[in-house]
Amino acid sequence: MNNSYTSLVNQTFHFPQEGFDQNDDGYLEFNGLDLKSLIDKYGTPLKLTYLPKIGMQINKAKRMFEAAFKKHKYEGEYFYCYCTKSSHFSFIVEETLKHNIHLETSYAYDIEIINRLYQRRKINKETYIICNGYKQKNYTSRIAKLINTGFKNVIPILDNKEELLAYKRSVKQPFRLGIRVAAEEEPNFPFYTSRLGIRAKDILEFYVDDIEGYEEKFQLKMLHIFLNKGIKDDIYYWSELNKIINLYCQLKKICPELDSINIGGGFPIKHSLGFEYDYQFMINEIVSNIKKACKKARVPMPNIYTEFGSFTVGESMAHIYSVIGQKIQNDRECWYMIDSSFITTLPDTWGIGEKFLMLPINKWDNEYHRVVLGGITCDSHDYYDSEEHINEVFLPKIASVDPKEAVANKEPLYVGFFHTGAYQDQISGYGGIKHCLIPSPKHVIVEQDKSGKLVDWLYAKEQSAQSMLKILGYLR
Repeated sequence: MNNSYTSLVNQTFHFPQEGFDQNDDGYLEFNGLDLKSLIDKYGTPLKLTYLPKIGMQINKAKRMFEAAFKKHKYEGEYFYCYCTKSSHFSFIVEETLKHNIHLETSYAYDIEIINRLYQRRKINKETYIICNGYKQKNYTSRIAKLINTGFKNVIPILDNKEELLAYKRSVKQPFRLGIRVAAEEEPNFPFYTSRLGIRAKDILEFYVDDIEGYEEKFQLKMLHIFLNKGIKDDIYYWSELNKIINLYCQLKKICPELDSINIGGGFPIKHSLGFEYDYQFMINEIVSNIKKACKKARVPMPNIYTEFGSFTVGESMAHIYSVIGQKIQNDRECWYMIDSSFITTLPDTWGIGEKFLMLPINKWDNEYHRVVLGGITCDSHDYYDSEEHINEVFLPKIASVDPKEAVANKEPLYVGFFHTGAYQDQISGYGGIKHCLIPSPKHVIVEQDKSGKLVDWLYAKEQSAQSMLKILGYLR
C-alpha cells in the first residue's frame, strides 16, 4: 500500500485541478507559478499575490451573468462592483478597474481612495460608487462633496432613515440614492434581524413620507440586500431574496425612478480541493426569480448589481510558511511549528475558525501523518488543526525529532495556505490599516503628578486617512 502524500491526495480529490499542479521536480505550482523558485528567492514566511486571477474572476462572473440574461431573455443590465473592504491595496483596486467594473465603499476613508483613483485617471465621474455602511458625518460629508463635484453615479445606500437628512442639507444638486433592506438572520444567529439597513415593513411608508415628491432633488434608484451567510442554494437565501424582489415590485408601481436591485456579495471561493459550487446554476436561479416576480407584478425588470469582494480577490493570494520544528507532545499529537503566526497573518483561522486551502509545497513522495500546525507566538490559540473537508490536517512526514534519525534531505517542509486574499491584511492590522479602514482612536493617558493630582494628556491622535493611504500605496 502506498502511503505517500501524493496517494492521499489522489485518493481523496481530483488532482491536478484549476490553479494547482505539480512540476516535473515534484513541487507544487499555484496558477502555473514555480513556488519553489519564489521561496528560494525571497524565503519564508512569504505572502504572494497573483494579480491575473482577479481579472479571471471578474470576467468569469460577467460571462455567467451574460449567459443567464441571454437564457432568460432578461431585459435589465448587469453591473459588477468590487467591495473595497476585502482588500484596499492600490495594486488590488487598480487591477480590478482594468476590467470595467465599479466600486463599493464602506467608510469615510474609502472616499479618499476614490479621489486618489480619480486623480490617477483609474476611474472617471461616470464610475458607479455604491456607498454602504452606517455613516457618520465624516462619511456623509465626503459623499456629498463627491456628488457636488460632478460624480454622477455616486449612490449613497441609506442604512437608516436619518441618513437622508445629511444629504438634504449638504448635497447641492440632484442625486440618486438606495435603501438597504434589513435582512432576517438565520435561526442559529444570536439575533433575529441584521443591525444594518431599514426594516422591510417600514420602507414603503418611508418612501411615501420622505422621498416621494422630491424627485427634482433626489430619487430612489436602488434596493440593496446582503446576507451574512452568502449566496447559497437553501430556503433561507431564496426567502430573503424573494422578499426584496417583492418589495421592488411594490415600490416600482409608485416609484418609476427605481430601476436596480443590488444583491450584494456572497459568492463562496475554493477553500478545499473538494470544493463544489455551481455558480452558473445560482446565477440562473437569481435571474429567473427576479424575472418571474416582475412579470407577475407587471413591472419592468431591474438592473442587477453585485458587490463581490472575496470572490474577486480571495483566490489571488497565498501564504507560505516553513516548518521549522517538530514536537511530539503526547501519544497522539505531533506538532509542526511554522516560522510565523496564524493569529497575525491569517487571523480568520483564529477569530472565526475559517479554513483555507492548505497544501505542502514539497515532499509529496514522503509518507503522510496527522499533525497540528502551531505558530510561534506564546498564545495557546495560535494553531491550525483541521481542514474544511475533514477534522484533521495531514502533511508529509519530515525528519524525526531524534537527531540520530535525521533524514539526509535537509530541505524544510514548506506549507502553503491558498486563497487567503480577502480581509486577512485588514483584520490583522497589516502596517496599521484596519477592517473597513476604521481608524485607531485617539489615546488619552491619565496619570498622577508629583502632588498626587490626576492629569490627562493626549498620547496619540486619531489615525488619519493619509496615514492609511500611504500604507495602501495611494500616497508616495
